[in-house]
Amino acid sequence: MPTPPTSESASPAPLRVLHVDMDAFYASVELRDDPRLVGLPVCVGGAAEGRGVISAASYEARKYGVRSAMATATALRLCPRLVLLPPNFDKYTAVSREVMAIFRRYTPLVEPLSLDEAFLDVCASRRLFGDAAAIGRRIKTDILRETALVASVGVAPTKFLAKLASELDKPDGFRVIEPHEVRAVLDPLPVSKIFGVGPTTEERLRRLGVRTIGDVVRRPKATLVRELGAAGEWIHDLASGLDPRHVHPDREEKSRGMERTFVRDITDRDELRTMLLSFCEEVGFHLRDRGLRGRTVTLKARFSDFRTVSRSRTLDFPTNLGPRLYAVARELLEAIEVRPLRLLGVQVSRLEDVRQPTQPTLFSLHADGAGGASDSNGGARGATFAATSPDREKLARVTASLDSLRRRFGRDAVIPAALLGVTRARRADGLESDGESADGE
Repeated sequence: MPTPPTSESASPAPLRVLHVDMDAFYASVELRDDPRLVGLPVCVGGAAEGRGVISAASYEARKYGVRSAMATATALRLCPRLVLLPPNFDKYTAVSREVMAIFRRYTPLVEPLSLDEAFLDVCASRRLFGDAAAIGRRIKTDILRETALVASVGVAPTKFLAKLASELDKPDGFRVIEPHEVRAVLDPLPVSKIFGVGPTTEERLRRLGVRTIGDVVRRPKATLVRELGAAGEWIHDLASGLDPRHVHPDREEKSRGMERTFVRDITDRDELRTMLLSFCEEVGFHLRDRGLRGRTVTLKARFSDFRTVSRSRTLDFPTNLGPRLYAVARELLEAIEVRPLRLLGVQVSRLEDVRQPTQPTLFSLHADGAGGASDSNGGARGATFAATSPDREKLARVTASLDSLRRRFGRDAVIPAALLGVTRARRADGLESDGESADGE
């Protein structure tokens, strides 16, 4: 839960924040690139027989009740005519970069939340491009003209209100919430529209007789704080139109990871190691592509009885190299009891900019580029990954060359021999999931 706004927050400021959200992004990109799909209920996601989930649903599919994060098997029951496509994240990332470049023409204050949405602060851009509403319309027009895709835009005094505004008239929406309109817009809406109010909090508020945002405002803040703790203050302030958060263009990414739910439970350790190597190579590429490296590697495993465990190890040296990440993740896997697994994942956290200098400890001078690792008891693990500094530098140089080929010809152009046939199958089932920043909207 974000830090609650303070009681010193003033009334909403003039319009300055935009929230731009691409409509049904993954599905819309596929429809754009294959006009034969237009008018059909299209989804991007994993296969039903592989315990897949829906990543994006076209608006035609949504008419049947299909939505993102729904199990593919459920989506197919709701809509037997569903056209299911495997995700192409390389293509979506490329389109996302085009869209973000359009944003940055109008302001450097762009805070991406994901591939398909961002906050923009346009206060300093008004002399060049007009007021916030005019800038929002220009951006919406530019996106349609240059990418043939549709975005919904919200314009408001604060981040919460701008995001809310972009959702109110989807798809192809454009909504402005002026300061004097805040109460008229907010009061009739259900409390679930408040950022941070999930099903559990919504039910607790219902037991208090609070069903709409207007009901929240009419309750004393102290009552909500007593019932919900610090979250009560946050909810009351947002309901009152108060949100002191700024648009942060250098929004810190907290972690990066990937996990997969298997078609069948897997016990074979060689198969699990191969899958883990695939994840580490992919996560390493993402980190390098964003100029990041990380210190903590976490393994996540879910057994056939749905019990989930995680194991972490923190490195003396940060890394973004797939083989180094795999060396640590493999050791963590070996520490997991040998039982059938239905899910396996790896995450890298404690991220930092690659330009930041690193300082080795006395106990890691002989460790490799991933650094020596410490287990939960503080024991040195660096010897496991021993490598000389020239070896680290050579691996980094080779990896940079291979990345150039991957960016030019696709990420499957160059892969470790052990992963031949694995990468393509993993992408086809659509079950990969990248970790996002922990402080997102």
